Amino acid sequence: MKKEQKGQIIESLAAQLKTTPDFYVVNIEGLDAGKTSLLRRECFAQNIKLVVVKNTLLKRTLEMAGIEEMKLLFPVLEGSTAVMFTENVNAPARLIKSFGQENKKPVFKGALVQECAYVGEDQLDNLINIKSREELIGDIAGLILSPAQRLVLAVKAAGSNMAGIVKTLAERE
Repeated sequence: MKKEQKGQIIESLAAQLKTTPDFYVVNIEGLDAGKTSLLRRECFAQNIKLVVVKNTLLKRTLEMAGIEEMKLLFPVLEGSTAVMFTENVNAPARLIKSFGQENKKPVFKGALVQECAYVGEDQLDNLINIKSREELIGDIAGLILSPAQRLVLAVKAAGSNMAGIVKTLAERE
């Protein structure tokens, strides 16, 4: 591979890293063409970009980005490497687990999610349980609205109770 091609790949990876800073590093070595195609379709359906890349080029890209946590991923950059870029932080973890149960691949190596590094297969369950930004906003909105909703329900209940008392008193006379 020529130096110009390497530079283009590094620039492409750096641009992708700027637009989607959350990514997973996996090993898909050993998947046949049919299963690889199926994995790529699954990734496309879940808005995950799957890129097979050379370890040295990925390492250079991560060094250029300058985020300290990325250096924790350097030891896992061995063997065959593919990168899954995503905007939904836990979608690749779910895909890796479900697809991996059927096909034994992809094997999770590491991830950089929400500016935290996760290294090793034992971290996959932690990544599955991470809530996305939208889910967290929904939880916060629910917590904020909960007391207001209870107040409205209490006022409505008090009003209907009062109407019931007035009706009962009117019927007695």
